[in-house]
Amino acid sequence: MFSFLAKKKPTTARINDVAITVHPKETLLQAALREGIDFPHSCRVGGCASCKCKLVEGKVKELTKAAYVLSDDELDQGYILACQSVPQSDVSIQVDMSSQQAMRRVTGKVIGQDKLTHDITRLRVQLDESLPYKAGQFANISVGAQSDISRSYSFATPPQPDSKVSFFVRKIPGGVFSSLINDQSVIGQPVSVEGPAGDFWLRPADAPLLLIAGGSGLAPVVALLQEALNAGVSRPVTLLFGAREERDLYALDVIDQIASKWQGKFVFMPVLSAAADDAPWRGERGLVSDKIPALLEPGSHAYLCGPPVMIDICTALLRDNGIQREHIHADRFTTLHDTMAVVA
Repeated sequence: MFSFLAKKKPTTARINDVAITVHPKETLLQAALREGIDFPHSCRVGGCASCKCKLVEGKVKELTKAAYVLSDDELDQGYILACQSVPQSDVSIQVDMSSQQAMRRVTGKVIGQDKLTHDITRLRVQLDESLPYKAGQFANISVGAQSDISRSYSFATPPQPDSKVSFFVRKIPGGVFSSLINDQSVIGQPVSVEGPAGDFWLRPADAPLLLIAGGSGLAPVVALLQEALNAGVSRPVTLLFGAREERDLYALDVIDQIASKWQGKFVFMPVLSAAADDAPWRGERGLVSDKIPALLEPGSHAYLCGPPVMIDICTALLRDNGIQREHIHADRFTTLHDTMAVVA
């Protein structure tokens, strides 16, 4: 009758036949890294699939859905995301250790903070040396006196010859790092940038492009478009940008510049989901997902960045409209607060 008072016991995970102990509420990735295993990973929040592995035996609790990150074939074969899987029993998994992406840590200093909206700041950094990456990828960054706190942000520009990089940092309620960048001056402070990470970048093809961004998810999309423009890409583009109110729109001048130089068709549609009825906004209202059916060109390749809910809804809608899973690429902007809320 007192079984409900019993504490959960540690479980054992065999990773490629190496046994480790997993503490209660600990994910497979957390346990593996704690035990010194060089487990492939990057974002740690279920958005990049770098930590995918095959569950051979046992059961796990998945903290977030993997269906929008892993392919149908991978799900059928029993693949899971180690960063989002908490063992519910002893488990055995197999993982390709050769898939670990080489990352570098580069130092630099903050050279600018630009307020883009009431809750998004562009952090500009001068690196001490170049850090090669693909537009769309992200890095783990830490700043100044809070060097023990590292957060993941997408590069907001493609690689530059002068080794300058930018990140769009949205203020999260209670977020230590995002509040620092949005509320205090950190110009001149030292920065550590570790990367690149993530598999969100433009794949070579001739298919029309559907790009969907929400909030600070515009950063990797703009970087991707700038890099494609510089490379002479001329594929038809439809860019949907979802925001709540008109004050949440930003980087419109940058998008206009890209559109004016794009050699092919370029459609840009900002969509407001919470604009007041009496607001002077004359553009589109609703959810970005509402606009997909009318704008989607057959055979499109889709690139989605933003909140998980937006990603999930848009992905399901794209699948329903015939877009193959392998042609949908997504970067889920999951916060540390979101992850901890599920684990608790």
